[in-house]
Amino acid sequence: MPTISCVICAYNEADRLGDLLRVVAVHPALDQVIVVDDGSTDATAQILARFPSVEAVSLPQNRGKTFAMGIGAARSFGDHVLFLDADLAGLSAGDIHRLVAPVLSGACAVTLGMRGNSLGLYRALGLDFITGERVVPGWLARGQPEIWERLPRWGAEVFLNSLVVSAELPVAVVDCPNVRNVRKAEKVGALAGLWAELKMIRDIAEVLTPAGLVMQVARLRTLSRGRRPGWDLAWPSWNFGGDRPGRPVPLLAGNRRRS
Repeated sequence: MPTISCVICAYNEADRLGDLLRVVAVHPALDQVIVVDDGSTDATAQILARFPSVEAVSLPQNRGKTFAMGIGAARSFGDHVLFLDADLAGLSAGDIHRLVAPVLSGACAVTLGMRGNSLGLYRALGLDFITGERVVPGWLARGQPEIWERLPRWGAEVFLNSLVVSAELPVAVVDCPNVRNVRKAEKVGALAGLWAELKMIRDIAEVLTPAGLVMQVARLRTLSRGRRPGWDLAWPSWNFGGDRPGRPVPLLAGNRRRS
């Protein structure tokens, strides 16, 4: 059976983290659960202490989601890595199963989650290209660690997309209709939330040009075509042979690297 590591990055998500870990920490498909506490100033550390099976990594100061994801990926050992946002509501064991089953059955190499409150634009496109709920091969998540440190705070998802597109990995879009992420405006207020959303858009633009983003989404759509739900959800007894260490995966043309 292929192994799966789960990486969750949390910054001041104590109000939601406990509910999330009550599902994730005991899920039979997950061989490792890592939570990177990205310099939280709330009760995140106390929440993590209630889940001894979870590997907690505490950063002394807030470095941003991308850096935290890179740290979590580097600590993972799974044949696949499941990334989950810490601000999710409504996640069930069945949602995790739906996210991991396609890669465990060999139907695809990557899954991208579609939340119940995903934007209408993403539903029109047929995929949420910046979703925080995704499964990727372990060798891809752990590859090129030096780039993780140079990316902007919100550049991780489009960076991972670039690696998926460059390697031409088959993708499945997984609908999770009961899952929603808590919007920034709900956490910090309308004005501060809007400012945070604008900073996220700015960071994406640092990683990928507008033309590169359009090309990336088009390629992801092509890679996901024909791989909608309908695969066999039975978990196989064989495995994929582990990591492919040292495999370089170039960034997609149109990407911007920080110097």
